[in-house]
Amino acid sequence: MDFWRAIRSVFSKYAIFAGRAPRSELWFWILFTTLVGAGVGIVDRAIDVLIGDDWGALGALWGFGTLVPFFAVCVRRLHDIDRSGWWLLLFFIPFFGGVLLIVWFCFPGTRGYNRFGANPLPPPPGPRHRERGQ
Repeated sequence: MDFWRAIRSVFSKYAIFAGRAPRSELWFWILFTTLVGAGVGIVDRAIDVLIGDDWGALGALWGFGTLVPFFAVCVRRLHDIDRSGWWLLLFFIPFFGGVLLIVWFCFPGTRGYNRFGANPLPPPPGPRHRERGQ
């Protein structure tokens, strides 16, 4: 899944926690929200200098606006490795929980169907056989 397709997929499934999400969808989403968040932070700083407000309103709007799809894509990613979305609560265990989730998010998804649905990625192409005589 390419970058823009992953972003469109997450936004189109804004609050859908059912189904599966491939690794690329989650990691491209994290990259996208980080880059946009940095840009919003720069704009917030510029507004702070101009207005004198201590609270970054744009950053808060961006953070709250992307919180639900972030949790949704994380749950769908856990589903892809055949784990319940409740495992996302490991995040609240200091250090260990976050590290374990990051490691799990790096695992490839289960092939074919699992209890959460079909594989979100198309199957890889089969082996190419050379014809005899070439």
